[in-house]
Order: sequence, then C-alpha cells, then structure tokens
Amino acid sequence: MIAEQIHDELVRTFAPELLDVINESGNHNVPKGSETHFKVVIVSEVFAGQSPVARHRAVNKALASQLANGVHALSIQAHTPAQWAERGGQVPDSPPCLGGSKADR
Repeated sequence: MIAEQIHDELVRTFAPELLDVINESGNHNVPKGSETHFKVVIVSEVFAGQSPVARHRAVNKALASQLANGVHALSIQAHTPAQWAERGGQVPDSPPCLGGSKADR
C-alpha cells in the first residue's frame, strides 16, 4: 500500500516523534479505494532551523518515488516538536475538493 510506503520512508528519513499519513483520496473525484491524495503530519527535530519551503522540499525528495508513481497530491504539515507543542497538536482540516476533471470543463 502506498500509505505504508510513505510512512516507512518518512520514518527512515526523518525519525519523527509523530507521523500521521492520512489518505484523503476519498474526498476527491477518484475511484473508491484509491491512494492518490495524502496529508502528512510530521514532527521531527530534523526540521529545526529549516524554513517551511525547505521542509516541504525535503519531504518531497524523500517521497520522490511515490510522487512519480501514483500520488497525485500531497499536503505536508512539517513541524519541530516545539512548534507542534505551540500549535497544541492541532492541524487544520483540509479544504473540500473543488475538483472534477479537465473533462468536466
């Protein structure tokens, strides 16, 4: 399963204190059971001193194989442990899909 691949790669790369890989594919116009849209919530000391853009680039680099092979969308919430504590361990809900496909336009 793609979600497990994402989880395992992020554990290897970032040794996170917290990691949640959420399959949000069901919120989109894809076949039932798809693994194409994910939200990743990751808390790691590795992110200390990195900008949000650098963190996203690092996660995208770690997941390059998955992104090239079926993952269409990846929402990334990457925090240090201190930032996570400041947020109270909360991540905003993903917005609803406005989607459809190019064929619908």
